[in-house]
Amino acid sequence: MAIRQVSFSALPGLAGCELGRSAWREITQAQVDDFAALSGDRQWIHVDRERATRERGGTIAHGGLILSLMSAMTREIVEYVGVGHGFNYGYDRLRFVSPTPTGSRIRLVETLVAVEAKGAGLKLRRRCVVEIEGAERPALSCDWLTILYPGA
Repeated sequence: MAIRQVSFSALPGLAGCELGRSAWREITQAQVDDFAALSGDRQWIHVDRERATRERGGTIAHGGLILSLMSAMTREIVEYVGVGHGFNYGYDRLRFVSPTPTGSRIRLVETLVAVEAKGAGLKLRRRCVVEIEGAERPALSCDWLTILYPGA
């Protein structure tokens, strides 16, 4: 799967276009356990395999873990050329739509919804949907706001 290269100057003309889809990636119990240790969220639905299997059919990933994986997945979709730096500006309409079972596979589908001037930079609004392979509903959806500044 090729990474789409988009120049800073071309961004306004791509508003409304799907940027692409990441590769499928498995959510492992080791990732969930590591995230639990880092975040301090050790709720049984994430880390107690026996209880979660008995009561829910298995453990589920933290919503925050799925959200954090979007940074890696977007790098599989698009590379911004002519950008010196950028930063996260926030998330709008963030919803954790469906639980993500440990062992399932997810991917990011990203659409550039809007581009607006913000000082010397551009504020991107990207509609992000993290799909769960074989599921009717996604793991999460949001509008991810990022500001990019031109440079080398």
